[in-house]
Amino acid sequence: MTEQTRRILLGRIHGAFGVRGELKLESFTEPAATIFSYQPWTLRDAQGRERELTGARGRETNKGLVATFADITDRDAAEALRGTEVYVPRSALPPPKPGEYYWVDLEGLRVVNTEGVDFGTVSHLFSTGANDVLVARGERERMIPFLEPDYIKSVDFDAGVVTVDWDADF
Repeated sequence: MTEQTRRILLGRIHGAFGVRGELKLESFTEPAATIFSYQPWTLRDAQGRERELTGARGRETNKGLVATFADITDRDAAEALRGTEVYVPRSALPPPKPGEYYWVDLEGLRVVNTEGVDFGTVSHLFSTGANDVLVARGERERMIPFLEPDYIKSVDFDAGVVTVDWDADF
């Protein structure tokens, strides 16, 4: 998959908000409302059907982010989108600042420890609330706290390698 076609999951619709077709939207961007800056969106429902959407608008409320789509005008239509995921092309995101990177850019990189033991590749990352976790899949799955410089020693995009200080037996 090329940089141009690679897509990033930026949010998820959690159902209707009110009766006029507004939607409860979970955003994975920081700040949350930034999700509206990255359009067009590709909406993907639970059955894998996709459609492109432009012109989504939204606002922050004390109950979270609320979105409005031009073609969704009632509660039933909004509720039908529950669970739909919001994707954008990776190329729509601004370049990361020096020393920073998007999690998705780490996926697929080889993971080796400081002794040179190959742990496989980065499958994905997730947040526990306390810290982020890198999941490396090789002969088995390893979950490594994404704490720099404690466990994550270096990320080398040119070589395609993440070096970790992690015991091979863990």
